[in-house]
Amino acid sequence: MTAKPGLRLTSRIILLDPEGRVFLMDTKSPSSDGAHRWITPGGGVDPGEDHRDAAIRELREETGIVIDDPGEPVWSWDFDVEWDLADHDRGHSEFYVVRTPGFVLSDAEWTDDEQVDILQSRWWTADELEATDEAFEPAELPELVRRHAGS
Repeated sequence: MTAKPGLRLTSRIILLDPEGRVFLMDTKSPSSDGAHRWITPGGGVDPGEDHRDAAIRELREETGIVIDDPGEPVWSWDFDVEWDLADHDRGHSEFYVVRTPGFVLSDAEWTDDEQVDILQSRWWTADELEATDEAFEPAELPELVRRHAGS
């Protein structure tokens, strides 16, 4: 079985702390092999939403952080979906930078799938991402963290 033709729109948040580290979640990859990968908070753009609204909602749902405006997207990513059971074969993500002095992660709004699929979370430096053997997405994340950590 292969993914059906179609495009899934998502919004993702590069959540940075004052030390320039990025917050990532270790999740089960929605692939046939169930591999893990570290990703930024974010998710699908719902019907009637734009990328900005989805970024605000997804950040709240996945972290508990409430913001009014994520600013303008800083990067976009077009990718092929390789998950056999997906209802789409392509994805487009808009990435936003949000800064936080720190927070206590809240799973109060996690979906049932997220309760199972999100295994752990932590802060990463760009150097740690480049040195790790752990999988993370997108591959450009260390560069994006460096570019926005000091701005």
